[in-house]
Amino acid sequence: MALGRVAMVRVANQQGLAQVGNTQWDVTQDSGDPIFGEAMQGAFGQVKSGTIEQSNIDMTQELVDLITAQRNFQANSRALEVSNQMQQNILQIR
Repeated sequence: MALGRVAMVRVANQQGLAQVGNTQWDVTQDSGDPIFGEAMQGAFGQVKSGTIEQSNIDMTQELVDLITAQRNFQANSRALEVSNQMQQNILQIR
């Protein structure tokens, strides 16, 4: 017994789609009009139930970016400490 159907959409030019989110796309004049259909019908793909989508990030690059951000934060924090200390020294001289 079928509970429902998954609607699928194709466009003539996938490169013409406009990204509106991390995994959301919108049709544009360059992509062409959307063509609606069902999975496994004609040139439409299939939907596999019970499968897990793999991550779409590079974990190594993300960790490198995290370490870089942490070092930048530490450097900025140290610069503020030095600036604060210099201001205190200047005020004590007066």
